[in-house]
Amino acid sequence: MRKTRKTIAFLLALVMALALCACAKPMPIAAGKNTVGVKDGETLGKGATAFTVEVTDGQGTKTDFTVKTDEKTVGAALQALNIISGEKSEYGLYIKEVIGITADYDTDGTYWAFYIDGQYASTGADTTDARDGAVYGFTVEKAEG
Repeated sequence: MRKTRKTIAFLLALVMALALCACAKPMPIAAGKNTVGVKDGETLGKGATAFTVEVTDGQGTKTDFTVKTDEKTVGAALQALNIISGEKSEYGLYIKEVIGITADYDTDGTYWAFYIDGQYASTGADTTDARDGAVYGFTVEKAEG
């Protein structure tokens, strides 16, 4: 009889704990403010090459803008305008911040994914040639696992 009561008490406690977890709000990922002040639809910079940048934060908020530059790479153009920042690594620039919004894998498992014309890029922004008319995307994604 005592064993049955303990089992029932344990199961009730487990159900209550699971119910509380189910009601909890998920933590937002890479929520932040556009502290750089880039406005949707804005054109930044000067130069012969013009491309579009699409930024999507962890909440799904999008900011799209045009960059004009004479820089050779996307990364150099965006760094010159203080749009992106990060750390140099053996693999190139590890982008941690875009328009003031931070995604930090070491903190919460999020990172800035880089896209070229809608396709996941196989190169980094710092090694991707800036092409006139191209669309470069930065989207906060969360690593699986």
